[in-house]
Parts: sequence; structure tokens; C-alpha cells
Amino acid sequence: MDRLVIEGGFRLKGEVTVSGAKNSVLPVLAATLLTDDTCVIKDVPNLRDTNTMLKILRSLGKQVEYHKGIVTVSSNKCLNFVADYKLVSTMRASFCVLGPLLGRFRKARVSLPGGCVIGLRPVDLHIKGIRSLGAEVRVEGGYVIAEARRLRGSRMYLGGAFGSSVLATDNVMMAAVMAKGKTVIEAAACEPEVTDLADFLIKMGARIKGHGTPIIEIEGVDKLHGAIHKIIPDRIEAGTMMIAALITGGDLTIKNVLFQHQGALLDKLEEAGAIIKRFDSSLRVTRKGRLKPINVTTLPYPGFPTDMQAQIMSLMSITAGISVITEKIFPDRFMHVAELNRMGAHIQREGPHAIVEGVKGLSGAQVMASDLRASASLLLAGLAAKGKTSVSRIYHLERGYENIEKKIIELGGNIWREKE
Repeated sequence: MDRLVIEGGFRLKGEVTVSGAKNSVLPVLAATLLTDDTCVIKDVPNLRDTNTMLKILRSLGKQVEYHKGIVTVSSNKCLNFVADYKLVSTMRASFCVLGPLLGRFRKARVSLPGGCVIGLRPVDLHIKGIRSLGAEVRVEGGYVIAEARRLRGSRMYLGGAFGSSVLATDNVMMAAVMAKGKTVIEAAACEPEVTDLADFLIKMGARIKGHGTPIIEIEGVDKLHGAIHKIIPDRIEAGTMMIAALITGGDLTIKNVLFQHQGALLDKLEEAGAIIKRFDSSLRVTRKGRLKPINVTTLPYPGFPTDMQAQIMSLMSITAGISVITEKIFPDRFMHVAELNRMGAHIQREGPHAIVEGVKGLSGAQVMASDLRASASLLLAGLAAKGKTSVSRIYHLERGYENIEKKIIELGGNIWREKE
């Protein structure tokens, strides 16, 4: 197993291009199960999670080719409807094969998911949604087993204790596109990744309206066909690079960015004193002098993304003054706090709040990544720290950031791998 070593103190400068969105490509790949026709997906990032999903598709009988960011998915034999524990247990997003398997075959057997340790994330909304479509669902031996003679459209409410669920919305949408009649999803997730999936399904022949709003309407069709689709840019990678520029006092031009996906983050960074210049599909991020502390509350889209909470905490840890960061999506998503404090940060957790008292500087230390975004926050902290920072369990980082080391090195950072 490798660890990542970062020598801090280098300003990042130059241009960097954002890869395709991890949280978009995984359900889009799952949606190819809805047809035997060939689907071509472009701008697919080479990530651990992407490769896991490709393995799942192959295990279900799909023929998959992946070359230079383009995935071609086709069928040359009968598909099976059992998504095995060994693969699904490693990545929560793989649970989104449940919807297309049920929609296509009227039956599915999918292992309960795994993924990052960021607090309890039950699948009750997924089950509620597909039951509303007429499926019988039971949990048995660690698997969700769903069956239906015929799926029928219905009206359902998918709001949960902490807001809407992106994966549940994805699963229900994919199950409903070939259900008989009309389905209305209330309290649907509005995230750009849900919209990207809906756009792909529409290209395949689905009839969907309202995606990107809290009410999605789906009129079932008998059959879907193949399609070509380009994945949207990864808004979380773009945000992480924005903070990399600020935390190192650097000057980065970040290419392949959709501004409409970044509103809440840009607002908070500019409130902190960042200088952000917008171009056609890129941003230039710099700072002049010291940043100011800010208060951040994570919320469902278009609110501040929970996937940027750990990274903004790293930035605030060296910003003079007191910042309060409140986590309203996953209240236990604070595993990175203890590791940042090992580097000299002054962060105190009080329930869903983190009180961050900015320090003059961080010191390199041996730290451990607990999840994907925590690993990004530790990488950012290491870039700003004095001395060397060693980050263990970097397989988390590999799940969501394509060629992150190469990109950092090309921008002037000093970062390398070592064997544990």
C-alpha cells in the first residue's frame, strides 16, 4: 500500500483541466444496463470508482471497452441481475445498478453498498421509491432483492431527514423510465449529476421533465436505445483546485468549469477574499493578502456542497479568526478534524458544528485519510504546511481525483508516493 508525501511551502501556478465528474459518470454507466444497444460515454475519468463500476457492468454481462477517456458499452450475451457483494461493498455509488436492473428485468439482487465512512447512509429512500413503483422488496443475506411483474408509475415523496438523496433519485428515475404510466418524484435531488443522468436517459429515448428541480416527471416508454454522451466537469475537483490555489497563495487557471454548478462555493470563497476571474469555461483564482474567516453550512444543491466541507476547513484552519462550519447533510462527516489538528490546526467539534480558530501555519505530520474528501483536505493542508506531510490510505484519494499527483506536480507542487 502506498502513502502520499507532500513537501509544503510551494505556490501552485499555471493551468489545470478538470476531469469528468465522478458522481455523474457512475450512474450514467449504470444506465447503460437499460439497453442492449451500444452506448458511448466520453470524458470518463480514470478513477478507482470508475474501474469498479466497469467491473460491475462486466460481471452483469456487459461488454466494456475503455480507451483514452471513452467508454463503449455493448451487449453480446444475456445479462444477469445479481450485483455481487465483492464489488458493490467497495463503493456506495454501485448501488445505483438497482434501478436499471429492476427497470429492465423486473427483478434485481444487489448487495448493500459500502464506500466512505462518513456516517450512516441508509438505503431506505431507494427502497421506498421502488416500492412506490410496485416492486416487492426485501433485504436478505446482505442483499436488497426487488421483483415486480410490471412497474407502474406513481407519485412519491423522496425527502429524507437530511434532505433529498442523489442516489435514490437516480435509482428511481432509472427504474421509472420503462414503467407503465407517469411517475412524479417530489423532493427529488437537484444536483447537476442528476440532471446529467436525466440528459443521458433522454438521449436514450426516455421522457423526463423537471430534472434539476425538486419535481421530476417521467412518462414510461417501452424501450430505450443506445446513445452518445459527454460527462459534465467535476465540480468538486474544480472546487478542490480553487482551494489549492488559495491555500498555497498561488495563481491557478482552472479549465473545463461550469459556473452554474459552482455558485455557493464561489460566493463563499469571494466572501473570504479570493479574487476569481471568470472566462468562457475557466476560472482564474488568486488572492491578495490574507483571507477572512467565513461561516459555512452544507446544504443540498444549490447550497454549499458537503463534498467541499473538508477542503474549506483546511483553508479556514490557516485563516486568521474564527470560522464555524456546519454539516447538515452527513452530521458525522468530521473524521478529518483530528488529523488536521495533528498538523497544528485548532478545530473543535460541537455536534454538527466545527469551530475553526485559524493558526499562523500548519506543520507536516503523519496523517491518515478516512474518506475521499478527507483525503483531499489533508492533501491541501500538506501543500500549505511547513515540512513534509505523509498521508496514508490514499486509495480514498484515487477513488475521486484523476491524476491528482501529476496535476499538482505540473503546477509546481512537490509530491510523491512511497511504500508504507
